[in-house]
Amino acid sequence: MNQNLLEELQKITGEEQAILDRRGGVDQSLYADGGQASPRRFVVDSKKMLEQGRLIAVRPHTRFVDFPAHKHNYVEVMYVCRGQITHQIEDRIVRMEQGDLLFLNQHVSHGIRAAAEQDVAINLIIQPAFFETPSLLAGGDRSLTGFLAELLRKDSEKGQYLLFKTNGILQIENLMENLIYSLVHDPGTEDEINRSLMELLFLYLAKYAKTLGEDSSSRFEDVLVMAARRYIDRTYQTATLGELAATLHETDSFVSRLIKAKTGKTFKELLQEKRLSAACALLRQTDLPVSDIAAAVGYENSSFFHRLFRERVGYSPADYRRRQKSAPESV
Repeated sequence: MNQNLLEELQKITGEEQAILDRRGGVDQSLYADGGQASPRRFVVDSKKMLEQGRLIAVRPHTRFVDFPAHKHNYVEVMYVCRGQITHQIEDRIVRMEQGDLLFLNQHVSHGIRAAAEQDVAINLIIQPAFFETPSLLAGGDRSLTGFLAELLRKDSEKGQYLLFKTNGILQIENLMENLIYSLVHDPGTEDEINRSLMELLFLYLAKYAKTLGEDSSSRFEDVLVMAARRYIDRTYQTATLGELAATLHETDSFVSRLIKAKTGKTFKELLQEKRLSAACALLRQTDLPVSDIAAAVGYENSSFFHRLFRERVGYSPADYRRRQKSAPESV
C-alpha cells in the first residue's frame, strides 16, 4: 500500500485518543442511538456511519480496546492494511492478517479484540442497496460474482461472513488501495465509481475463489455448489456444464465431481429437475402447447421431453395438465 496513505490511516483518531486517555471502553453512543446497549442489542447504525444519501464510506478500525459483540444494519467489509486483527464471530475465532478481506452481512454478530497501534485496518460501510445493480447481480458468466453479492444482500436473517486470504494478489491490493483512496480523499465521489471498483473486486474474488478461508461461514466448495445452483436456476434453458465450469474458473471434471459429492446428484440431474419443475409450472399456469413448453424449458426434441417427463413425473405432460386442472381448489 502507498506509504503516505498508510501513514494517514495509522494516525490516532480522536476516538482512539479518548480511549487512551481514560483507558475506557467503546463509547457506544458514537455507533448507535440509545447509549450503552447489551451485547445482544448493540447494533451499529448506518446513520452514524454514513452521511445522508451515501451508500458507501470508509473508516479506520478503532484500536486499543476490545470492541464488544455487535451487529450492523449494513454490510461491513474489513481490509487489513498492516498487522493483524482478531474477531470472534458467533462462537469462532477468526484471525485476519495483512491483505485479508472479511465480508460480513447485516445479520452476523461479532466482537473484535483490541488491536495495537501498528495493526491498521479499515472498515467499508456499505448499504445493502449498493449491491443492487445488474452488473453485480448478473447471471450467466458472472454466476459466482452474483452469488457473492446476493449472499451479502439477501433478506434472510442468516449471518454470513466470507474471509478471503488475498495477501499478495496484486490486482486485489491495487483495487482496495484505489477504493480506500477514493473514499478517504474524495468522499463526494459518485457511488457509481466506487460500485465499479467493487464490481472489479468481486470479479477478482471469483477468479481467486480458492482464497476463501476455512474460517468463513461458507467454505470454498460450498460457495461453488451454491453458485452452480444459482447458475442452473437462472440459465436452465441453455445451461451447460462446460459454461458453468468456465464461470467458476474450474475444469468440467472438478465441477462435476464436486456437485455430485455435495448434492448426491449430477449436474445433468439437477438441470433436468429444474427444467421439469419449470415445465410443470407452465403446464399448470398456461394453455401453451406441450411442444412449445418443451422448447421453452430447453428441450429441442419434443419426443425426448415427453419420455423424460413421464419417467420423472409419472404421467405424460397432457395427463399432468388434466389432473392439475381437475383437482379441487384448496380453500
